[in-house]
Amino acid sequence: MPKPNKTDLIPAASIEKKIMLLRGQKIMLDSDLAALYGVETKALNRAVKRNRERFPDDFMLQLEPQELTNLMFQFGTSSYGHGGRRKPAYAFTEQGVAMLSSVLHSPRAVSVNIEIMRAFVRIRQWLTSNVELAHKLAELEKKYDVQFKAVFDAIRELMRPPEPTRKRIGFKAD
Repeated sequence: MPKPNKTDLIPAASIEKKIMLLRGQKIMLDSDLAALYGVETKALNRAVKRNRERFPDDFMLQLEPQELTNLMFQFGTSSYGHGGRRKPAYAFTEQGVAMLSSVLHSPRAVSVNIEIMRAFVRIRQWLTSNVELAHKLAELEKKYDVQFKAVFDAIRELMRPPEPTRKRIGFKAD
């Protein structure tokens, strides 16, 4: 039986779920990265601060208080300053995540970083293929007349990402 790889412990889907869109950029939060790397958030941030010249503004951004509040409500984390985060969170772009491997010196950091880079690439490929599909559909729509409008509308509907389903809280009274 083959020996499990360190990255086998981290499913690709769980990494992709941690990639968010903030200020028009795909980012990962310092706390999520620290959990993946197996270090404390303050240790990750300390390593980044010691190597600040490696993280220009387009590699790392500090969250505004309102952005942090929105994320806490969205993900159900504890409130700012009351048992939760005491300092503003950092968000790392794809380039910032790549740079983290140069400041975190552990075999786990290297292998996790490789998986994170692969997740960013998969997301980029998915977005690119979706855009290409939309262009091809628009070209076909121009070629054919109104009789296929319903077909094109149905295909567009299928291409739209599903809206998140929310589980209702409470109970239903008859």
